[in-house]
Amino acid sequence: NRWGGLVSQGLGTSMLQMGNIVRNPKIWIPAIVTSMITGPIATCVFKLEMNGDAINSGMGTCGLCGPIGVWTGWLNPSDVALADGAAAITPTVMDWAGLILVCFVLPAVICPLISALCRRLGWIKDGDLTLN
Repeated sequence: NRWGGLVSQGLGTSMLQMGNIVRNPKIWIPAIVTSMITGPIATCVFKLEMNGDAINSGMGTCGLCGPIGVWTGWLNPSDVALADGAAAITPTVMDWAGLILVCFVLPAVICPLISALCRRLGWIKDGDLTLN
């Protein structure tokens, strides 16, 4: 998919792959397993919370929605988060490190490893992720 595919899926929406997922649901395994690993790291190790508006909690429309939502929640929690006891914070180096590791670094390392395993098992083949 070259650079255009990387940018459109990474910064745009991963749902561009929906047609490919319907054709071969196994291509979703690397992303799901990566999420299963990074989710607990985000909440248990780095204590990251999504205190931004609910619209920012998903990734259907923009790949940066989640990280931007966490950042805005640090500075200006949503009314729902405030009612639940959240408060604005000044993010520490550990907060930023957690956000960058969980949202960018760890997925960039883990997902290709899981993908390589799926390819070796024959679950994912060349062309399965090609955008038309």
